[in-house]
Amino acid sequence: MKTTTSAAALLAAALVTATAAQAQDDLTPVVFGTNWLAQAEHGGFYQSVADGTYAACGLDVEIISGGPQVNNRALMLAGRIDFHMGGDMLQAFNAVKEDIPVVAVAAIFQKHPQVILAHPGEADSWEELKDLTLLIGDNGFTSYYQWMIAAHGFTEEQREPYTFNPAPFIADPRKGMQGYLSSEPYAVEKETGWAPNVFLIADNGYSSYATTIETMQATIDERPEVVECFVDGSLTGWYNYLYGDSAAADELIKEANPDMTQDKIDFAKNMMREQGIVDSGDAMELGVGAMTDAVIGDFYQKMVDAGVIEDGLDWQAAYTLDFTNKQVGMDLRPTN
Repeated sequence: MKTTTSAAALLAAALVTATAAQAQDDLTPVVFGTNWLAQAEHGGFYQSVADGTYAACGLDVEIISGGPQVNNRALMLAGRIDFHMGGDMLQAFNAVKEDIPVVAVAAIFQKHPQVILAHPGEADSWEELKDLTLLIGDNGFTSYYQWMIAAHGFTEEQREPYTFNPAPFIADPRKGMQGYLSSEPYAVEKETGWAPNVFLIADNGYSSYATTIETMQATIDERPEVVECFVDGSLTGWYNYLYGDSAAADELIKEANPDMTQDKIDFAKNMMREQGIVDSGDAMELGVGAMTDAVIGDFYQKMVDAGVIEDGLDWQAAYTLDFTNKQVGMDLRPTN
């Protein structure tokens, strides 16, 4: 009887293994490239890999990290990856300008997480930032800082180049500094023991979506079911990451980026929740990933007014609403 039971157990295990292998073989391979090193700001994507959400709708998703020397967007243009994590809508507008058939299919961040930091007591309001010297990088100077000049009266003269070293800011209370909501504020406080004042540019009118999901128009035309599965799986993943058990996803993030630590992940996750970076605005009614013509059109006009992008662009060619705004995953949002 022992032999028979053992044989039956072995047979059952073999059948489970074979079934799992067959199921894996039936999945469609998909490669998603992020635009920076793995971090909590990518958490929803890692969540859906870790908990099988992508696999449940038929995809075997591999996430490839970006970084200082990595251009995953170029890999997508070359057909080597299927989806890419975009920045804000300026990238999408520029793709239209350059006649590149890249399309945004969802926007994970309803608020752009770019911030300006200041010493407490030196600038306690957005308006008081105008009295400081601001450390702004070259990319920021040619994009959101031009909007700050046009819309809010900041000046070119008060800007100094930011070298991504916070030491000059920490040493001089009359300096402000650009940052990312979930990164620089934590780094400064950990180094100095004091919390900087943090001003989110999105809360002051910079209305772009960020952390978009981009793909090629050819992918939409030829494999719409893959696009739908990837978008739905990603949106579900973000609800689970923010509000559920994210331990497995966090481990994947730390595995992909050995410099990432759990305390940084926890801080970033809390900031995304507290500031409504992912789940706010139109996402409250349409679901995470929401995009609307009104928001994108408003941002486009602001960038035209600031001289960042040219007027007359077919800005609506930069995105499609066919795969988002379906309230996917909203049942996973806590009710209290």
